[in-house]
Order: sequence, then C-alpha cells, then structure tokens
Amino acid sequence: MWRELAPLGRNEDSGGYRRYAWTAADTDCRAWFRAQAEARGLAVETDRNGNQWAWLGDPLAAGAVVTGSHLDSVPDGGAFDGPLGVVSSFAALDELRRRGAEFVRPLAITNFGDEEGARFGLACVGSRLAAGQLTVEAAHRLRDADGITLPQAMEAAGHDPGALGPDPERLARIGAFVELHVEQGRALDLTGDPVGIASAIWPHGRWRFDFRGEANHAGTTRLADRRDPMLTYAETVLAARREAELAGAVATFGKVAVEPNGVNAIPSLVRGWLDSRAADQDTLDTVVAGIEQAAREHAARTGVDLDVVRESFTPEIAFGHALRDEIGALLKGSANRDTGHDIPVLGTGAGHDAGILSASVPTAMLFVRNPTGISHSPAEHADENDCAAGVTALADVLEGLACR
Repeated sequence: MWRELAPLGRNEDSGGYRRYAWTAADTDCRAWFRAQAEARGLAVETDRNGNQWAWLGDPLAAGAVVTGSHLDSVPDGGAFDGPLGVVSSFAALDELRRRGAEFVRPLAITNFGDEEGARFGLACVGSRLAAGQLTVEAAHRLRDADGITLPQAMEAAGHDPGALGPDPERLARIGAFVELHVEQGRALDLTGDPVGIASAIWPHGRWRFDFRGEANHAGTTRLADRRDPMLTYAETVLAARREAELAGAVATFGKVAVEPNGVNAIPSLVRGWLDSRAADQDTLDTVVAGIEQAAREHAARTGVDLDVVRESFTPEIAFGHALRDEIGALLKGSANRDTGHDIPVLGTGAGHDAGILSASVPTAMLFVRNPTGISHSPAEHADENDCAAGVTALADVLEGLACR
C-alpha cells in the first residue's frame, strides 16, 4: 500500500507532497482509497462534504467504530502526516481478519477531505462541515490563491457542492472514532516508546496580519521617506519568536504575500499569516496579544497601517478520559505487546480531524514515534518497525471496541 500511494502528488524537485484539496493529486489519492477499500470488500461512499467512508457492516447501524485520517498535505509536506493513519487502518483490518476476529459492530475507515487547509486556508474543512463547526455560507466564501471558491473546486472535481452541510445523523451512529497519526514531535523518541496515546490538542489559531505602506522606487526613495511595510513585518516576525519563547508556546509566520512583489520596488502591502499554539488558552491569548502590540507599535513609528484578522481558531480539546483509558487498558493488556507498562499519554500542538469530531463523537488518538520530530517536511519519517507496531496497536484497539 505504501509503495502504491507514495508517488501520488509528489513533487520531483522538492521531494515533498502537494496533495491539495480537489486537485488532480487529491483525485488520485481518492481513487487509491476506493481501490484499497473495494479490494477488501468494503462498501465505499463519499458524503455530502467530500469525506470518504469505507464500510464493513451496516453503515446505518448504531455504535459504529471508525478509524482513519486524511490523505491531503501541506505544501511540500511529508509522506506520513495523514496517510500513515489511512494505510494503517487498512492494514489493521487485514490483521484482524488474519486473527479471525468476529465483528459485532460496523467498522468504517475514513479519508477526511482538506484536513491541512493548504488550498483554502482553513484546516479540517471536511470534518468541520460534518460536525457543524463550519457553516455552509462560510464554506462557500472560501477561496484559493487563484480566486477559485470551494464550491467551484468541488464541482470541477466532480463532486456536488450543493449538499454541503452538517451531518448529525451520520455522526450520531458512530460509537467511537480512533485516529492513528505520526507524532509531530519527539516525545515518544525521548521515552523510547513506539506508540503513544493523545491526551489533548493545544488551543491554536491562524491570524492574518496586513501591513499597508506606500509603494515606491527602491533605488531613488530615501530611507527616511519610506513607509515600508516589510520592515514592520520583519519586526513582527521577531516579536513572535520572543513572545512565544517567553511563554513556553510556539508562534510562526510561515506564509507571506507581497505586493507589488518586485525586486526594485518598496512594497505597498505585506500580508503575513501567524500560526500560534500553546498548552492553555490564557498563554495563547497572551502570546498573540503581545505579538499584535509589538506590530502596532512599530507600524505607528514607521507610518504603516495594520489590520489583524483571526481566520481560524480551535480551543483546547481534551480527549474523553473514558475512551482514552479503555484504549490504554486494551494496549497494556494486549498479548501482542512485549511490555506490560502503561502506554505514554501526551499532548500535542497539532490539530487533527479527531479534535474536530471530539465535540460530537467519543474520540481518541494513537501516535507513532517520529525519531526526528520533523513534520510538514519531506524529512518527516517513521521507522518501518514502529509503523508495524502502530498497526498492531490499532488492531488491538479496534478488536477491543468492535469485536467484543
């Protein structure tokens, strides 16, 4: 499975993946998902929001156990973020069939659409729509860098955008959702464990900073006469690092757009996007407020206008203790593990579909060790033995939830 999926959407120059929502690469990934499901005799459907579901058992029955993740990527992303969870779900089903497990609940494997938000700027679009956390009106307003709206992109890819909206009936039939994901940090590498359980997702959000100055000639305009928004943007980037470091949080300006974007022109507009995350809400608020204050102070000194818009936000999400503890007990007591100690429980600063669904469905996450901690990069990696341990752990969990 991994070898078949690996070439899809891969950029030859960077070695990373560009699997953006509702593009040709996304279509190829969806076709791969359907082929894997049909090869296992699963019934495949695409819901009103573009999420794929592969069913074993009656999809209309209550108490279904669902697993899966996403196949889309950030720009030049790694191979494991998302796809590891989908591949591992199919592999876990293969393992359960090898064991001769008898299912007493329906099982579904999912591929949620547009989890990364690389094209339209909002993460977890598919799961947010299903959970009612993104309105149809707001979804229709989403546009990519070329001005193409989400409905236009969906329609071009052969999906009807007219049905977009909440899917409470489907979510009500789910008894548990378990998402396996490569760890996007080094906590497991430091403890020496191949697999861990998520405790919570840090509160996080995205803010757009628009710095407006005055376009002018780079060679003839005196420094003293300039209203250069790039300087204020640069100071704000440095302020983000300072504020985050002081608070024990993270803050990143990872995307920037410049107008007129000429080598010999002073910019008229610099637009930068801030991503910030912290272990608690108060800390996050303090960090973002400090960054904005520093930006406004420097803008005032240099004659630059500043607008700040919060484009998305997800509060802290603590996964339910009941399901988390049940999974921990299943893994600790599994005969397929060679240790008897507790599975480590760890928080994460990364957002996931599981976090979105947790408000509607009992939800848990498993992490697979990432030896370098690198993610959202072609260097992202997990060792084959750890991936196999993740499949075994997921199979143990699914057997305990769906087969007993």
